[in-house]
Amino acid sequence: MSKTKSAFFCQSCGYESAKWVGKCMNCNNWNTFIEEVIIKTTDKKGKDEWRDYAGVGKQKTISINDVSSAEEKRVFTNDAELNRVLGGGIVLGSIVLVAGEPGIGKSTLFLQIGLQLKDIVTLYISGEESEQQIKMRADRIGNGSDNFYILTETNTQTIFQEIKKLKPQLVIVDSIQTLQSPFVESGAGSISQIRESAAELQRFAKETNTPVFLIGHITKDGTIAGPKILEHMVDTVLQFEGDRHYAYRILRTLKNRFGSTSELGIYEMISTGMRAVNNPSELLITQKEEQLSGIAIAATMEGMRPLLIEGQALVTQSVYGTPQRTVSGFDLRRLQLLLAVLEKRGGFHFGVKDVFINIAGGIKVEDPSIDLAIVSALLSSYDDVVINQHYCFAGEVGLSGEIRAVNRIEQRIAEAEKLGFEKIIVSKYNSKSLGKQKFNIEVVPLGKVEELYQYLF
Repeated sequence: MSKTKSAFFCQSCGYESAKWVGKCMNCNNWNTFIEEVIIKTTDKKGKDEWRDYAGVGKQKTISINDVSSAEEKRVFTNDAELNRVLGGGIVLGSIVLVAGEPGIGKSTLFLQIGLQLKDIVTLYISGEESEQQIKMRADRIGNGSDNFYILTETNTQTIFQEIKKLKPQLVIVDSIQTLQSPFVESGAGSISQIRESAAELQRFAKETNTPVFLIGHITKDGTIAGPKILEHMVDTVLQFEGDRHYAYRILRTLKNRFGSTSELGIYEMISTGMRAVNNPSELLITQKEEQLSGIAIAATMEGMRPLLIEGQALVTQSVYGTPQRTVSGFDLRRLQLLLAVLEKRGGFHFGVKDVFINIAGGIKVEDPSIDLAIVSALLSSYDDVVINQHYCFAGEVGLSGEIRAVNRIEQRIAEAEKLGFEKIIVSKYNSKSLGKQKFNIEVVPLGKVEELYQYLF
């Protein structure tokens, strides 16, 4: 037996120190260092159990010219939304981390995906639920597969022994925070345990060419639990977002070595599991019997997908001394910038008004092209004048009040045309890139916020 070795780890960022310190030198947080035992024994017999069946020998140095540059092989699932966020399907040998709040539907989604892959041997490893609980959820989802296997285990070496027997083509781990390696003394969920367990699964995925999905927890701050190195080790990081009190969920790509990092998939939580939403624009636009002020439709882009979403604004006289600025799904600092532009360039006195902004559908938007719709909704609520519900907007607003051009304008116009809108208001600087293309929707090019106000009101 070797001497037991311990070290101090920052519970916020995973920084390692030989002794306890009050302030982390990496993330500057105070009182976050906890002592963890690292090595229990030097006997690592049985480690990397999969190497026998994978035929993995000693690695040798190879010239880059001798490496085949063929396109990576992918497994296509029945879930078009998951295929999109992964960049076109599950890449063989990839390791994917999926994180989200408790109760958001992570386990349900990946149990459903594993059951749908009937031609692929799938192993679902659960450290949180019993076989009976997983079976109850599978019955509720309504799918069954002879190639879907369940293992309720947290010891990584026992898991690899079962993998050696079964030889699965896809592994789903729920969750990485529950796994324990026998070669690390500390408890499950600690920095060193998460790092060691993830490293073992990463070696398994790369050397056997088997895709692995790791379901992860998040902290109360919204960050992925465990060391930051966990996100660096994996190939793809997916964030499962949405308010669990609402029906819609968003699967967003934060990191992807095999595709774009700006894609998202939209799901609807129903009684039989997760339903992929193929045309989210219709769901994100509220169907109203009567027209109301303070509502404008924005044509945005999320990755390669055009989305039409509804921006809502409410401007009221401030009762208290300091006006309120409240946003949902929009950047508060961006709202303050737009209000300053309207105050300076348009002469609107928002300094004595309470302003509330909401993006309908519960999604968060980062695309700057929503600026024009938010400004239109603010002006509509300020004057209490209704904007025609068949108008939509796509443009960024600059500090001098100019309407700036946005990218992929043709796709935004095509999406608005498909949903039956009559006019789309864009930047006049986008009209050059449109050329002589013919659309069945009227494209209105404007250059200033003042022109927008005159045109609408």
